[in-house]
Amino acid sequence: MASGKKRPRKQLEFRNTQLADALQTQDMAAVAFALRHGPTVVPLMRPGARDDPRDSGEVWTFRDPGTGDVALLLFSDAVNKPATLPPAVGLHSPAWLRAFLAAHADEITTVFFDIAGPHPLQATPADLVAALDA
Repeated sequence: MASGKKRPRKQLEFRNTQLADALQTQDMAAVAFALRHGPTVVPLMRPGARDDPRDSGEVWTFRDPGTGDVALLLFSDAVNKPATLPPAVGLHSPAWLRAFLAAHADEITTVFFDIAGPHPLQATPADLVAALDA
C-alpha cells in the first residue's frame, strides 16, 4: 500500500569528473576520452521542455563583438560556469556534442572548457570532432 508520501527526486549532477580531472592535468588524450565517454555541461539560453525529451534547449554561444567570432563554452561542472552567463545548463551526451559541432562547424571558431577556471582549455571544433570520432 502506498504511504502517500512523495519520495524526493534525486538531484541531477551536472558534472563530468573525468573531464575535470583531464582539464586539471591538461592531458589532451584524457580530455578526448572524457568527451567520448561522459556528458558535457552546456550553458543554455532557453532550457528544454521538461515534457519533451527531444527538446534539449537552446545553446548559448559567445559572439565576439569586435571580430564576430563565435565561441562555444563547455564546462566540466556546472559550478565552473560564470554567474554572468545565462543560469540554465544542459547535460549533453558525446553524440549530441558531435552532432552540434557538425551542424555549426561553419559558425563556431573555438571551444573553451571551464573558461573561468579552475583549469581552462581551448580547442578548435575540428580537434574536438576528431577526438569524438577516435
